[in-house]
Formats: sequence, C-alpha cells, structure tokens
Amino acid sequence: MIRAIIFDFDGLILDTEYPEYQSWEEVFAAHGCALALDDWAAGIGRSVYAQSFDPYAHLEAQLRRPIERERIRQARRERYAELVAAQAIRPGVEAYVAEARRLGLKLGVASSGTGDWVRGHLYRLGLMAHLDCVRCAEDVTHAKPHPELYRSVLTALALTPDEAIAIEDSPNGVRAAKAAGLFCVAVPNPLTCRLPLEHADLRLASLADLPLAELLALVEKDRSRPSRG
Repeated sequence: MIRAIIFDFDGLILDTEYPEYQSWEEVFAAHGCALALDDWAAGIGRSVYAQSFDPYAHLEAQLRRPIERERIRQARRERYAELVAAQAIRPGVEAYVAEARRLGLKLGVASSGTGDWVRGHLYRLGLMAHLDCVRCAEDVTHAKPHPELYRSVLTALALTPDEAIAIEDSPNGVRAAKAAGLFCVAVPNPLTCRLPLEHADLRLASLADLPLAELLALVEKDRSRPSRG
C-alpha cells in the first residue's frame, strides 16, 4: 500500500530549471555564442556540489579567451532570481499536497538542491508546513542520480520503497528514484521534456492531468498484475 508521496523540488514543484538555462543562454548569446541543451542537460537534477558542466569554462572555450567571471556571475544571478520570482507553483502540485493530506499520506521532498534554497522556497510558497521530511544535498554523501536522497527520506518516514511514489522531472532524478526501488512518475518541465525519461514508470505532461486518487489506483492495479516470467 502507498503511504507517501516524495517530490523532487527544482523543476517539479517550482520550475527553477528553465530559468537557469535561460539566464545562461542569454549570457552566451550576449557573447555571440550558443549554449546547447545537450551540453547543459548532464547537470540537471544533480547536486550543485557535483556539477559535471562548467558554463564559464564552456563559454571561455568557445571564445578562446578568459571572461570576466565575477561580473557575469553577479548579473546572471540577478537575472535568474528575476526569472524564478515570476514562476508559480507548477500545475497540480497543490492539489496533490491537499489530497495526500486528506488521504493521510506522508509527504516528503528529495532534492539535490541546497537546504537553504529548497526550504526557503518551500516556506515562501506555503508548502513547508505540509511536509513530513525534506532532504537536500548537504544531508547526504551522494546526491542524484545516486539513490541516497530517496533512501534517506524513506528512512526518516519509516517506510519501505514499495510504500512510496516518487515524482520527478529529470533523467537524473528518475534514475535516483528507480535505483531506490520506488515507483516513479516523470512530470517534465519545458526544459526536461526534451530529455529521455523512458526509465520512469509513468510520464505525465502535468500533475493536473491525473488526480492523486487515480494515480494511487493505477499503481495498485499495476502491482496486482501477475508478473511475467
């Protein structure tokens, strides 16, 4: 029986991912360069402590000269903050939280973002009071795509993997959830919809497309089917 829903944060609850990519796209364009999604995608869903892509170095490689990193850093952060502030909670998230509470389910967040970033936004959006557990990059040794974040949330909630559903938006997040043994629903944002998410058990364009009660029924039905072999 499902007893908990575990959300990713960046790109899933709040679309912070496309604004970050957009802010860097604008930096590259201002220098007469291009930032390909294929280059950027490897870092989506990973910890800020273990980024596999350095946009500063990538821009310098295209320009074949050093750039004013600190000036770009400050201006880019201001633009990113402006873009994120304009974002609303993604469709269906609040309905899922409310329905989970009505059904007596536990709620968790497993995010590769920093605690200050994630919890700050959760408080601002009015969601923090509804959550039973939040685990972020500094709470574990390995962030996504490693399964440790999900295992940490499950341990805190005293649940086994088959008692929770993970909701993710990125390939790295899906890999982490599946490696932890959870049923995973992929709900990509405008950026990650272009990335491979075939490892998810179910893909939705929006949480608003499938009410939580129907998702729970679908998962239970899927588990009741005889296994092939």
